[in-house]
Amino acid sequence: MFTGIIQGLGRIAAMDRRGGETRFTVRPEFTLTDYALGESIAVNGVCLTVETFGAGWFTAYASMETMSVTNLGDLRVSSAVNLERALALGDRLGGHIVSGHVDCLAEVESIRQAGQSRIYRLGFPAAQSPQVIAKGSVALDGISLTVNDCGQGYLEVNIIPATQRETTISGWEQGRHVNMETDVIGKYVQRMLGPWNEGRTQAASAITPDFLKEHGF
Repeated sequence: MFTGIIQGLGRIAAMDRRGGETRFTVRPEFTLTDYALGESIAVNGVCLTVETFGAGWFTAYASMETMSVTNLGDLRVSSAVNLERALALGDRLGGHIVSGHVDCLAEVESIRQAGQSRIYRLGFPAAQSPQVIAKGSVALDGISLTVNDCGQGYLEVNIIPATQRETTISGWEQGRHVNMETDVIGKYVQRMLGPWNEGRTQAASAITPDFLKEHGF
């Protein structure tokens, strides 16, 4: 589990591609110590497992499934990536609950300046739209962000100067694909409400003026 608060940038030092699978060697550009074999580190918002490590580097494997549903396949040697270690009990939850399981790819559609901030509009598959709400949370390439505006198949986020400096967002351009994870709580709520939504039409037809009066409305 993660929070979407990026600890720093890393660089892809090597890539071992075998079929649709890839093993990445990542060099953090900040102090990252006390690695543990098998620990989880989010790379551009994708939860990966540390296989091996040394002074200033670690390796992680991405399966064919992971490579097919995320933007890790767009990475090249020297590419910058956002890094976050898994949340420890007692840590500050500065962002929101992020699982590191990408729901879809979103595409940067436009970028416009708003004072010192930048507003990014991204398009994504409409199936995820019910899980995105205005002023709610979304993780884009692992970054916890607040949704400024949204609609069917799109959202907008406001990126402050600090986030521009400390993450890969400064390199985003129109047409870029980014990993998108919607709010995990929203996904569970949507799933639990599914049976109710399916019967909503029938239930609505039973609500008449007489029914409301009978129940004190």
